[in-house]
Amino acid sequence: MPGVSSQPIRLWLDRLSKRLVQHRLNRNLTQEELARAAGISRRTLARLENGEPTQLENFLRTLIALDLEDGLERLVPDVPQSPIQQLERSGQTRKRATGRRKSRSEQSEPWSWNDES
Repeated sequence: MPGVSSQPIRLWLDRLSKRLVQHRLNRNLTQEELARAAGISRRTLARLENGEPTQLENFLRTLIALDLEDGLERLVPDVPQSPIQQLERSGQTRKRATGRRKSRSEQSEPWSWNDES
């Protein structure tokens, strides 16, 4: 699977950081006040607001401090199991992905019985 381009990541970091700043300003909070309420440093909040990478926990703490956690459910919605999966797994949820098997053309070495000397 090819890697994700950094361009959409940068766009989302920019969008979300601008929205965080607007929410903070709409609540008339300084960076220091919001950082204290979120339990993070002012520098970490400044990084978030500048669109710089930071830990997901810091982002979540900031959203909760701004009373924006209701939107988190829409961010990554719950995925219901299909009826077939429920039957196959007897109601248990999946814990692992099976992965993608390599096709014969992708295998590095051709298959053999290993009995050749």
